[in-house]
Amino acid sequence: MKISPLCFFGLGIAGGLSALSGSTDAMRLAESSAAIQISRGDIPVLTYHKAEVPAPAGEDDAYRRSGFIHPLHSPRGAVVTGIHAPDHIHHMGVWHAWVSTEFRGEKLDFWNMKAREGSVRYAGALDLNESGESVGFRVRQEQFKLGGDTETNDEVVLAEKLSVSATLESGANVIDYIIEQRNVTDATLKLPAYRYGGGLAFRAPESWGEETSDYLTSEGLDRKEGHATRGRWCMMYGPTEYGEASVVIMGHPSNHDAPQRMRIWPEGKVFFNYAPTQEFDWQIAPNEEIKLHYRILVFDGRPTVQEIERHWSVFTQNSDD
Repeated sequence: MKISPLCFFGLGIAGGLSALSGSTDAMRLAESSAAIQISRGDIPVLTYHKAEVPAPAGEDDAYRRSGFIHPLHSPRGAVVTGIHAPDHIHHMGVWHAWVSTEFRGEKLDFWNMKAREGSVRYAGALDLNESGESVGFRVRQEQFKLGGDTETNDEVVLAEKLSVSATLESGANVIDYIIEQRNVTDATLKLPAYRYGGGLAFRAPESWGEETSDYLTSEGLDRKEGHATRGRWCMMYGPTEYGEASVVIMGHPSNHDAPQRMRIWPEGKVFFNYAPTQEFDWQIAPNEEIKLHYRILVFDGRPTVQEIERHWSVFTQNSDD
């Protein structure tokens, strides 16, 4: 169903958010051996996992992983991500990984960890911005080919720099998510066209189901028609412990194949992925570096399309890309 983007959300954001946009609580960043956390005063914004999070009890140990964000919160502190969903145990809040690749003539999957072909891990902190209206961090990550029972046999294929920053802007938690990947091998990583993988991925809480949630793309499409279409942004919404919340994910126009095609589930729970190779093949040559820039906005309530478009204008005008 196509929905007019000019009239879909006439009610705007839930009451009380005007006070949040003028909040004097400073953004804070705290680092431990296990995680990096961003908060606004005493209200959490996001947690990035440095340490491996184990697989759920009774599940394959291959599902352990570091290098992802969960929980992600709304301005009031509501949780808007989920991990280890029963239908997709490898879904990890906010994350990214390539799915369908060819490396030295063999299939290599960094996303579906149970295949035991590849995975992603945190590899070290680079720098932290710990104070100010916007705080954030830059870390090293690795997408690697499993080489056996020990890490020493693994082969790092993509050395990554992941930059994450957060601020409060016009009633929304605004998070920039910038991926820089360099092929550090002597072989080209081929990226055949595939329906998902590569760009930013998002898994909502289990409470966000077909009866309680929906999608809206920048082109006015919902969950029934949005999959495999191109969109500058996509909004998802659902219930939380503090009432309804919304997540908007934007893809910068400088990204490869922008506006990128999207993986949207037409039925069931809420999952979203910007897929840079959904339509066309791509590749990363030896020593080549690519960059993908996304922005996440988290609202309490539902924003109007006009408000999302104002955020889009800020995103594309005030950027180094």
